[in-house]
Amino acid sequence: MALNPVLIVAGPTAGGKSACALDAAEEFNGAIINADSMQVYAELRILTARPPPADEARVPHRLFGVFSATDACSAGRWLKMATAEIESAWAAGRLPIICGGTGLYIKALTEGLSEIPEIPKEIRARAGALYDRIGGEAFRGELAALDRDAAARLPSGDRQRLTRAWEVVTHTGASMASWQAKSSAPPLAARFAGVTLTPPRQDLHAACAARFERMLAAGAVAEVRALLGLGPDPGLPAMKALGVPELAAHIRGEMSLDEAAEKAKTPPPPVRQAPKHLDQNANERGRGLVRRFYHEIFGKYARRNLFIYSSIPIDHAPLKS
Repeated sequence: MALNPVLIVAGPTAGGKSACALDAAEEFNGAIINADSMQVYAELRILTARPPPADEARVPHRLFGVFSATDACSAGRWLKMATAEIESAWAAGRLPIICGGTGLYIKALTEGLSEIPEIPKEIRARAGALYDRIGGEAFRGELAALDRDAAARLPSGDRQRLTRAWEVVTHTGASMASWQAKSSAPPLAARFAGVTLTPPRQDLHAACAARFERMLAAGAVAEVRALLGLGPDPGLPAMKALGVPELAAHIRGEMSLDEAAEKAKTPPPPVRQAPKHLDQNANERGRGLVRRFYHEIFGKYARRNLFIYSSIPIDHAPLKS
């Protein structure tokens, strides 16, 4: 029995994912399903560069802005919702197109996710309060007594993952690593394949800087001010979205807007380069790129969990991703 297809469009911030996914959706009757861990938050349309309403009207867009920034979307919560949206797309005769740069989400979809029991709210509250009271270094010491590996691996400033490790071992008596070793099977049988856009780093840097300037012009400062007005826990994922910490510091009077913008424009880490045997795709864009990849992926290169990496030069026109 042939498996239904799922196309994954991945890549770095400002790398052109949204535009590529939109082209694919229009070319192949697709539905775009968000796999960006920050674009799930309703209050961060500008700073997470969510697709504009005009693009959302062209093809179905799913899982964008579905959580409040005062909530935390985990990989497990996203996976359940994404699985339902994929099945819904298939039922409607559409190609599900997963679009985003959050590797953990994509890995969970294609490889499965360990089924860690839900942590009670009181334990989550204890973890956050302890971290805030004693600080990151001391908290790592507390965690080391329970989960030495996690404490050694995580930096003291990573409040979210440190408290998560503490919550898991405190509630279940088992470390994060032991739970992760019990990863379940992928949540659905599908024929996964993907396109990873990897623009030249100098172009990516320029695109990130130009896009953040557009965000400022579109009201990013007001967006962060409204977010802070909700009184969110500083450890929530939304508070770490690109530009939020810097603009929040500006709003508190800790730095100028120019300083905040400069810090927020720092380019993302280098991305993996294309294998040489796929360099012939290096200069293709838009529909031609998607059409060629689609037929190669589901023809010559069809196999589970195959990712195609390609260096796609980007121009400096306004980007949709």
